[in-house]
Amino acid sequence: MLLDLERFYQACNPSRPLIIGNASDRRYYIDFAAVRGGKIIEALQRTIARISPDVPTCQLFTGHLGCGKSTELLRLKAELEVQQFHVVYFESTHVLEMADVDVTDILLAIAGQVSQSLEAMKIRFKPAYFTKLFGELVDFLQTPIDLGVEAELSVGIAKITAKTKESPQLRRRLRDYLEPRTANILQSINQELLERANKELKARGKKGLVVIVDNLDRVAIRPLPSGRSLPEYLFIQRGEQLRKLNCHVVYTIPLALTFSNDSAELQHRLGGGVAPKVLPMIPVRLRSGEIFTQGLAMMQQMVLARAFPDILPSDRLGLITEVFDSLETLDRLCLISGGHVRDLLGLLFDCLREQDPPFERDCVELVIQRQRDYRANAIDPHEWELIFQVVQQQRVRGDIQYHALLRSLFVFEYRDHQGAWFAVNPVLAETEKFKSWLNDTHKQI
Repeated sequence: MLLDLERFYQACNPSRPLIIGNASDRRYYIDFAAVRGGKIIEALQRTIARISPDVPTCQLFTGHLGCGKSTELLRLKAELEVQQFHVVYFESTHVLEMADVDVTDILLAIAGQVSQSLEAMKIRFKPAYFTKLFGELVDFLQTPIDLGVEAELSVGIAKITAKTKESPQLRRRLRDYLEPRTANILQSINQELLERANKELKARGKKGLVVIVDNLDRVAIRPLPSGRSLPEYLFIQRGEQLRKLNCHVVYTIPLALTFSNDSAELQHRLGGGVAPKVLPMIPVRLRSGEIFTQGLAMMQQMVLARAFPDILPSDRLGLITEVFDSLETLDRLCLISGGHVRDLLGLLFDCLREQDPPFERDCVELVIQRQRDYRANAIDPHEWELIFQVVQQQRVRGDIQYHALLRSLFVFEYRDHQGAWFAVNPVLAETEKFKSWLNDTHKQI
């Protein structure tokens, strides 16, 4: 048997993005650009490396949760490193409290991650402003934080962040103290850290500094007292401050913001006039509902590459029966995923937990049924009505109530030569609720 079961299981882990810089992960990577409606990562890379290497850029990137953004951003990191850029990539979910985050938190997180990355290269800066600020903070917060006289900038930021992560009350006090000083913090990060870092990196043969802030799209969509949602406040109201960093930055932002009535303001304030790049689903069907053979073939390859990374793509199709009882069973799994990468891997992962390959059709149907019931349980009557509207119009409106549909993966976004279009998550299309609505709609016609 060619299939290494343990390796296949690890390769199907839906929570782990592929690190394209690693040769072992690169074998699993499938480039979906041909069916996704454009070379998105190439555009981000070209902007930094080709068009504006020496002048800082701020680019926005978005897409559904789990559609492969982290893998694509890690590919961007690997490609920019080949072109001699120093790239700092970090997942904001590891550093920030996503339900309660402010601009100063994001700026400090970036400063901390950049410092840590530079310190690993023996490049050390001690911004005088931060040394003074940390001293004042310890007094103000009246809580023991041992920053140490010689502490690195990254250590100071990490210790303060860790302390406030434990306590919302302490976090609010810290924020009240830092908020009026945002302009000074930004100035210090730019002049005492980023400008000096760029100079030092260039002296070592690098072309410049790039910061990729992943997972910022997971900021909680909650209303603030001002009436705006937290993402609108961060990325639109305060967007100009986030784009003022003196290095290349790529931010991931919530997909729902691109449908907001303020999307033009977002484009101008944070994007500097450039609209966010959207990573859509991989289309396995056309907007007419017919199967899209090219998209389906690429999803088949994604599954087979996880099973047989060292076999040529053209030869993998002959090995389908090592993993599934038939090609139809593999197609069933690919089509029900709707082209959502993480959902497909999750279904595969679940099959592996049920039995050894080759997976029988009954096993696949059981896994699909469980996924369907789990997703459908979360939908309330009002959301069903919104889903039916999206299906009829193939579009999503900008109201905040539609954010839930996108965030909960009830509806998916696709791109074709006509532009964006939306469809219900195929797993929900198999619920009794959806089928009876479809039936009633056809009777009316």
